[in-house]
Amino acid sequence: MATHSIILVWRIPWTEEPGGLLEELEDTWLPYLTPKDDEFYQQWQLKYPKLILREAASVPELLHKEVQQAFLTLHKHGCLFRDLVRIQGKDLLTPVSRILIGNPGCTYKYLNTRLFTVPWPVKGSDAKYNEAEIAVACQTFLKLNSYLQVETIQALEELAAKEKANIDAVPVCIGPDFPRVGMGSSFDGHDEIDMKNRAAYNVTLLNFMDPQKMPYLKEEPYFGMGKMAVSWHHDENLVDRSAVAVYSYSCEGPEEESEDDPQLEGRDPDIWHVGFKISWDIETPGLAIPLHQGDCYFMLDDLNATHQHCVLAGLPPRFSSTHRVAECSTGTLEYILQRCQVALQNVREEADNGEISLKSLESVVLKQGEEIHNEVEFEWLRQFWFQGSRYKKCTDWWCQPMSQLEEMWRKMEWLTSAVLREVRREGVPMEQKNEMLTSILASITTRQNLRREWHARFVLLRNGISSSGPDCPGF
Repeated sequence: MATHSIILVWRIPWTEEPGGLLEELEDTWLPYLTPKDDEFYQQWQLKYPKLILREAASVPELLHKEVQQAFLTLHKHGCLFRDLVRIQGKDLLTPVSRILIGNPGCTYKYLNTRLFTVPWPVKGSDAKYNEAEIAVACQTFLKLNSYLQVETIQALEELAAKEKANIDAVPVCIGPDFPRVGMGSSFDGHDEIDMKNRAAYNVTLLNFMDPQKMPYLKEEPYFGMGKMAVSWHHDENLVDRSAVAVYSYSCEGPEEESEDDPQLEGRDPDIWHVGFKISWDIETPGLAIPLHQGDCYFMLDDLNATHQHCVLAGLPPRFSSTHRVAECSTGTLEYILQRCQVALQNVREEADNGEISLKSLESVVLKQGEEIHNEVEFEWLRQFWFQGSRYKKCTDWWCQPMSQLEEMWRKMEWLTSAVLREVRREGVPMEQKNEMLTSILASITTRQNLRREWHARFVLLRNGISSSGPDCPGF
């Protein structure tokens, strides 16, 4: 077991669990295990049974070739971008470059940043791509998505079968010849549907980072695992208890760990690893699992909620494709268009100069209209345009919908003006004026504050810096 006793001299407040875990640790590292430790696999089976690894050899060779080429294609065309995210009021530039691919019209929000899918070509999609190579790449990630869905359902079946049979150990490291456990007769149709829903990946978040261009990556703070590409976190904005599947591709460099190096303690810093720990548990050792070219790992059931994971940087550049069941109830184009229609139902008529009259002055109607006004502006329009023309690198799919949303937003601006005109109009009872103002004041105040925030974010992005320094290393 890799155990260390070194004073921790810095902290990452946005990744630390509430209550100050670092203060509780004082001057000690928590223990963690790697495959070099005798108890590694036993600990994995006992404490991390919902974490599954599929070794690269178990994935079809042709799929490897296509996926890895697709990564390189998107990188060549400049389709991956670093995000300016907001953490505890600070704007930070991620060291990892990303692109979201998935169902048309879907979005995925993390750390106050909404990403918009480059559509993969599902049936009925009308997506057009700027380059034929980009179209092929998106098709490839849809193919990978389908493969990982099947693998996830199979892993969930194995997990359920083991639990029902009251078997302690779950197969966690599965090669090409590993025997599979199928669904037994004890599984009913509901279980099968539930498993499919938990593996119904609708987006994949692609990541890329070259550690050699990020020499200031922060150290992992709890276990002393080394440099982090992504800090400890739970994945956000997912359907409850849904799975996450990750395909990892390290471009070049060492393929094997330096197991014979007597000077090396803990994980090999040349090799990319994914780290896992149980949230709020300082007794159970963490795991640092090496990721070789083409390995896949799966977080099943509630693992993402009960555990945290991080990504530990190796030497070579690395891509990953992280497939998720994004919680899209308020994150699809269809949803926000419907919301806009609700707000605009209060328009009685529109004059040539754009001024409108209102159907209703009821407080509940005015309040709802202003809330939708803020939602379309700050959750959609500013999020999209703030990210510039990045999506045009791949497709113009979002341009027309965003123009449509912008036109609807403009009408909502006139709606607000119409309410204020009514407040100023002579003959309106003071009590009614107060009710109208009260119904919209909170939304208008929020709007002004958020516009100032977004302006400040735009200035930071334009200047290429963040509010706490040049980057967000180790996020």
